[in-house]
Amino acid sequence: MLAVVLAGGKQYLVKEGESLSIEKLKAEVGEKVALPVLALIDEKAETIELGRPYLEQKIEADVLAQGKSAKVMIQKFKSKVRYRRLRGHRQNLTQVKISKIK
Repeated sequence: MLAVVLAGGKQYLVKEGESLSIEKLKAEVGEKVALPVLALIDEKAETIELGRPYLEQKIEADVLAQGKSAKVMIQKFKSKVRYRRLRGHRQNLTQVKISKIK
């Protein structure tokens, strides 16, 4: 069984037991969180159940870690005017593991 979930304004295709990094959630390590489901895909029965916009089911996920992504460097440059800017950004992430698709 596959599910399309919404987390941090992005959609993820997940299955039970899978772990993924999503945008930061307000949850402590070890807590369970519920993610809204947009669609359920049953591979065996070859059926797709779509929500408008969400389904009644929720996905349970365990929070494994809170952290940051790799640094992304942003550089601006204009020739002949001595304009140079260098900035970095690290996005806050939450590592979750899908425990149950209800």
